[in-house]
Amino acid sequence: MNWIVLTWCCRLLTGGVLLASALGKSLDLQGFVDVLVTYRLFPGWSLWLLAFGITGIEWGLAAWILVGWRLPTGALLAMMLNGLYTIGLIVTLLRGLDLPNCGCYGVFFPQPLRWYSPGEDLALVGICYALYVGAQASRTTLDKVS
Repeated sequence: MNWIVLTWCCRLLTGGVLLASALGKSLDLQGFVDVLVTYRLFPGWSLWLLAFGITGIEWGLAAWILVGWRLPTGALLAMMLNGLYTIGLIVTLLRGLDLPNCGCYGVFFPQPLRWYSPGEDLALVGICYALYVGAQASRTTLDKVS
């Protein structure tokens, strides 16, 4: 398997999804706060902090992964972020809440929360894991060539 090609593909996909997600949220931060309210998981005082924090983390991880600096670490952090999203969506579904917009891409590309929504984030966890493994293998391959 060509680890370098796998790593590039996973890197572009993961970085692109994070970039789109951060951009969608940033374009209407108030709208994203309104989406966070619908989850009924967070106290009111924390909503703006969460909105800024989540959006900032997504921007930072998108840049980190697309640039490729210390890629295995960036991949692990992105995997943890998507894992947390998966857990949050599952908890919300189990609580029986009907969300017209899960907020994954802000308010400009609304996606209702459905049973398959956590699966999408779980798929991203898998892609981030593949990115981690590919980045480690690519680094080992490049070290052997040097």
